Amino acid sequence: MPSHRKLDVLNAVHETGIVPVFYNGDIEKAKGIARACVAGGITVLEFTNRGDHAWEVFSELHRFCQNELPGAILGAGSILDAGTASMYISAGASFIVGPVTNPDVAKVCNRRKVAYVPGCGTASEISFAEELGADIVKIFPGSAVGGPQFVKDVLAPMPWSSIMPTGGVDITEDSLRPWFEAGVVAVGMGSKLASADVVKNSDWATLEQRSRDVVALIKTLKGG
Repeated sequence: MPSHRKLDVLNAVHETGIVPVFYNGDIEKAKGIARACVAGGITVLEFTNRGDHAWEVFSELHRFCQNELPGAILGAGSILDAGTASMYISAGASFIVGPVTNPDVAKVCNRRKVAYVPGCGTASEISFAEELGADIVKIFPGSAVGGPQFVKDVLAPMPWSSIMPTGGVDITEDSLRPWFEAGVVAVGMGSKLASADVVKNSDWATLEQRSRDVVALIKTLKGG
């Protein structure tokens, strides 16, 4: 069962403004990423369904977060179908993210009161996702669909939309400022945050400091 209520998940995304996106088949590496991000002030974590036995790693990571990181909100990403969504929700996922919008996944999430963040690439897809009950939509890949200008153009006629880009987002102010000035509520960030060298070397102190710096920067950019 999900560890956190839907409203709490959505509020945490809005408040923190960043969702780390990661996968690692080594559970100790996955635990290290989660621990460092949470220590740096990032509470919402997206573990992607991208490798062999990813579900098994997620299950163990979820138990770890419950026991060792009670402030962490763990969700599953790269979810394309209802069956996979159900499997991860049963394993404790507090939110589901997909690269595309799938009505069947939306039904599963709505039935279980789990936040669904579907992937969209056009204004029509965003509107459709919202009709399905999505409170936050993911534009993916963020840089390829039009970048910050796309967000700004969509929000002009649809100011109620809550948009989170993933793909093409870096940890620097030069990268983040245009997105938040355009009106995004949060950003998804993968290897620019938990970079390959940091993970390979288990340099969790660097990831923790990097997380803390990004959280502080985003807070400033959001006017907080």
